Amino acid sequence: MKPARIELHIEELVLHGFAPGDRHAIGDAVQHELTRLLAEQSLDPSELASDERAHVDAGDVHVAPQSRAQSVGAQVAQAVHRGVTR
Repeated sequence: MKPARIELHIEELVLHGFAPGDRHAIGDAVQHELTRLLAEQSLDPSELASDERAHVDAGDVHVAPQSRAQSVGAQVAQAVHRGVTR
């Protein structure tokens, strides 16, 4: 069985309480972790929340103060992944 092709486009990621200079590092970490999560799991297209969604609410992500950008990005990606695969 050929793996499903998944295309995920994040137009806007809203983060509050982070230094503006961390935005690229957090975004890169989100992309890396989402790629890893989606590649690790063989998802049947029927497992995805929908073929096309205008909006995915990943909910609130609570991180410890002084968390590194990579950790923040990984947590955001995990929340997005849960939202997409509901």
